[in-house]
Amino acid sequence: MAKLNVNIGCLELKNPVMTASGTFGYGLEFQDFVPLEEIGGIIVKGTTLHPREGNDYPRMAETNMGMLNCVGLQNKGVDYFCEHIYPQLKDIDTRWIVNVSGSSPEDYAECAARIDALDHIPAIELNISCPNVKDGGMAFGVTCAGAESVVRAVRERYHKTLIVKLSPNVTDIAEIARSVEAAGADAVSLINTLMGMAVDIERRRKTLSIGTGGLSGPCVKPVALRMVYQVAKAVKIPVVGLGGIMTAKDAIEFLMCGATAIEIGTANFIDPAVTIKVRDGINDWLDQHGCHLVTEIIGVMD
Repeated sequence: MAKLNVNIGCLELKNPVMTASGTFGYGLEFQDFVPLEEIGGIIVKGTTLHPREGNDYPRMAETNMGMLNCVGLQNKGVDYFCEHIYPQLKDIDTRWIVNVSGSSPEDYAECAARIDALDHIPAIELNISCPNVKDGGMAFGVTCAGAESVVRAVRERYHKTLIVKLSPNVTDIAEIARSVEAAGADAVSLINTLMGMAVDIERRRKTLSIGTGGLSGPCVKPVALRMVYQVAKAVKIPVVGLGGIMTAKDAIEFLMCGATAIEIGTANFIDPAVTIKVRDGINDWLDQHGCHLVTEIIGVMD
């Protein structure tokens, strides 16, 4: 077997395959389908300082080669996570990462500070890019100043590995990446969902309750690959790639474009064991091509 371990700053993963926030719950829901300890990292669902009800239904819609969602970060808040979820997952041997969101820099920072106190959570993924929250992520993630304001506020109160998740709904994603790197990010992850919409022609109205939602799935992969490649060339910190990864081949493409690790999202809804299959597929490809380390193929694209 090839050596699959990679490092995201000070965070070491046993393999480069992680789950994307919002598609794997708290991980515990998948215990009957996949050995959680064999996944490189599990990024739990979006967590906010206070409980959120999310958006009204309908908030999901299928598309050709993908799906739209406007769930709106429904969750019971960070205190619920700390008191009820964390005790159930802290002894499972994988890297647990909490996706953090908020509606102000202060909210982000306070939420991150409470997670900072949890010994078995070595990293957070800061969601400045969610297109489904009307008063939160989108406003911060689309400008350098907005992105920096959140990262600086969180960096002051959070002392472990800080991954910042970037929005693709911008003019120059490399510029945003450089700004969060300067503000103290240890890594960036991209892409979050693309803004889209669907129409119900029988009712002559928008399909989703708030009109628009985040587009994910195989249809976004070419855009994601391009952005990962651009950002990997623009920053010195590690890049985590995601967007439409369904197979080991997809994951390897992201690694070759400069991603140190990858996240699998929508594919979890189709095959709950896809993470392990992708990990094994990466290993098989490395063996077949005489590679002893997964790091040999990271960023090999000119």
